[in-house]
Amino acid sequence: MDDIKTLAKSIEPKLIAYRRDFHKYPEVGWTEFRTSSKIAKILMDLGYEVKLGRKILKEEAIMGLPPQQEIRNEIERAVKEGASPKIIEMMENLPGVVGILHTDKPGPTVAFRFDMDALSITEAQDDEHRPSRESFASMHDGIMHACGHDGHTAVGLGLAEMLMKVKDKLSGTIKLIFQPSEEGVRGARAMVEAGVVDDVDYFFAFHIGFGATDSVSLVAKTTGFLATSKIDIDYIGQTAHAGACPQEGKNALLAAASAALNLHAIAPHSDGITRINVGVLTAGTSANIIPGSAHMKIETRGETTALNDYMQEKAKSILEACAKMYGLGCHITDAGAAPSAKGDEELAQIVKQVGENLGLSRIENESYFGASDDATYFMEKVQSQGGKALYFQVKTPIAANHHNSRFDFDESCLVIALQICTCLALNLL
Repeated sequence: MDDIKTLAKSIEPKLIAYRRDFHKYPEVGWTEFRTSSKIAKILMDLGYEVKLGRKILKEEAIMGLPPQQEIRNEIERAVKEGASPKIIEMMENLPGVVGILHTDKPGPTVAFRFDMDALSITEAQDDEHRPSRESFASMHDGIMHACGHDGHTAVGLGLAEMLMKVKDKLSGTIKLIFQPSEEGVRGARAMVEAGVVDDVDYFFAFHIGFGATDSVSLVAKTTGFLATSKIDIDYIGQTAHAGACPQEGKNALLAAASAALNLHAIAPHSDGITRINVGVLTAGTSANIIPGSAHMKIETRGETTALNDYMQEKAKSILEACAKMYGLGCHITDAGAAPSAKGDEELAQIVKQVGENLGLSRIENESYFGASDDATYFMEKVQSQGGKALYFQVKTPIAANHHNSRFDFDESCLVIALQICTCLALNLL
C-alpha cells in the first residue's frame, strides 16, 4: 500500500497539470474533441489499445447531438488548440475514448468511467477565483468546467499510467472509459449500446467535490440515483398580425405557456419521489406578431425508472394536448435519459477497506445523491449480466457549489482518487 501511495504521489504534479489544461480548454457535451484527442494520444503512447468513434458509440442511440455545422466548427477549434488531426479523423465526428489494458493473463474485466464534458457557464475572471488568479481559467467564452469533470479525466489518465507501472501484478483486462456528454445524461447510452461494457465484470464510477468541509473524505457508496428524461419540444404554429388579423394566427407561445403550467400539475406518486422542471421556454419575435413557434426544454425525474416513466408519459400527454388545443404541430425529441441504479454492497465494502488501508481518516458508508448521472446505464448493464457495479465519491473542499461560476476544488483529492482506483484494480485483478 505504501508503494502505491508513493508511486501515485510521484505523478501528482502531472495530475494537476492535466486537470488545469482541461479546465483551461473546456468543451461541452459532444464537442470534447480536443479533450478526447489528448486522452487518446496519451493512452496510445502508454501502450493501450485505443478505441474511438463508432467502435464505442452506437450512432442510433446518441441523444442531444448538436448540428453538424457546430460539430465541424468545434473540430476546427480543437485542432487549432492542439488536437491531433489524425486522431480527430479516427473519431468519426464523435468524441469519447476507451483505453484497454490487456495483461495477457486470465482474469476478470474491470472498467472505470471518467466523464469529460464541461458546462455552458461563464467562469468568474477576477483574482478571488483561483483558476483566474493562477491563469488556468476557461479560454472559451460561456463554457466552464464547473462540476469537476476536468479532475475526473485527469485521474483517468493518471490511472492509465499507474496501471502500466504495476501491470506485472495484474491479471485480466482493464477498460478506461472516457465518456462524452454526461451533463444532460446524453452520452452513456450510446456507449452501452455499442457494447463497451458487454464483457465487464466490475464497473466503477466516482465523483469528486460535494463540499467536504475541511479535508478530503471518501463515500464508499452513492445512493439515490433518480431516473431522468430530458425532453425538447418544438411547437409549430402560424404567425399573424396581432392587431389586424389575430384570428389567422396559431399562437405557439400560449400553447407552451399552458403546457408549462399544466406540467407542474402532474400528481406526485405514492410509490416514491418524482420531479418535473421546465428549464427553457422561448417564443415570439415582436409585440405585434402572433408567435408562430415556441421551444421548450423540460426534464422529468423519478426515484425509480418506473416512476420516471410515469412522469414522462404524463408530460408527453400534456405537451401533445396543448398542441391540439391551439391547433399546432408539436415535435417532441428525447434529448437525454438515465435509469435509476443501486450500487453493490460487496464493492462498497472493498472501497471502504481500500480507504482504511490508505489511512483516510474520514470515510462514510453511503451518501444520498438525489440527482442523476448516466453512469447508471453502465451500472444497469453490467449488473444485468451478472457483474457488480458501484459509484463512490471523493469529497473535497470546494470554493463554490457545483454548476457555479466560481466552482473550484482542492486538487489534493486527485492523488487520493488515483490511489483508490489503483488499489481497486489491484484488489480485483
